[in-house]
Parts: sequence; C-alpha cells; structure tokens
Amino acid sequence: MIANAFRKKSAMAALLLVVAAAGWTGCSGTAAEQQAGQPVTGPTSGGSAEWVQVGRVYLDDVRVPSELDFDADESILYETAKFKAGVLRFSKWRLEVQSVIDFFMINMPKDKWTFVNAFKGKEAFLTFSKPDKTCTVKITETWTGMIKVAIAVGPLGETKP
Repeated sequence: MIANAFRKKSAMAALLLVVAAAGWTGCSGTAAEQQAGQPVTGPTSGGSAEWVQVGRVYLDDVRVPSELDFDADESILYETAKFKAGVLRFSKWRLEVQSVIDFFMINMPKDKWTFVNAFKGKEAFLTFSKPDKTCTVKITETWTGMIKVAIAVGPLGETKP
C-alpha cells in the first residue's frame, strides 16, 4: 500500500517537472531580440542584400507579429479606392506583453509611422501617426494569459483655419 502511494506521488512529481520544463522553454526570446537588424522594406535599387519580411502587413502599412492570430469576427474594415481604415483584432496565448510592445515600437517607424505617445499599465496604448492618418495599438493580457491586440487606423481630422 505504501509502495503504491509512493509510485503515484513519484509519477505526479515527474509529470509536474515535465510540464514546468515545457512552460519555461516556451517563451524564449523577445520580439526585440528576434527583430533586431531585420529590414521591413526591401533593399534599395542596386543593393544585393536579401530582404527578410518581418510579420504580416494589414491596412497597407501596419505590420503585425506573425505569431498573432487574426480575429476576423471581431474586426471591422472600411476600404475605399484611396484609403483603408478599421479596427483589427488579434490574439494569442502565451506571448509577453513587452515583446509585443517592442515589436510595434521597432517596426512602426520602419514603415514611416511617427511615434506620438504611449500609455502603459494594465493595458498598453501606443499611438502613431502619418500625415494623413493615425494608428492606435491597444495591447491587453487576460487573466488566463491570452494577449489581445486591437489596432485602430483612421483618417487624421482636418485642421480648421
């Protein structure tokens, strides 16, 4: 009877170690480490450097980490012949919030977005602009460990004289 209880406890301890080891190795490296030195746009003419694409592009000029899954049912897109706008939503289990923030802070300027401001707390809000539009990135983590990213792109309001 005692030997049987000892075997059960040993099996549970071994299983716990395997699960813990898998969890620790699942989040190796941050977006900043993975993206450093990789161009977002192709090489200039005459250059022989090979182009490495980082992430996926939405709304013509917003690059999103390829690890994030697009939530089409939660997103909305407005498109004309000259302009695309909308709110796109993405999610993924087990990503670090800071690595997602780092991805946008590194790659948005490469796509000619100007950093405006950031609010960081339980949620992170990053704001970028271009001469004709703005982009706000909202990054949250649920209590279950899911990262949710909402990207809102819209036209820049006209200034009154």
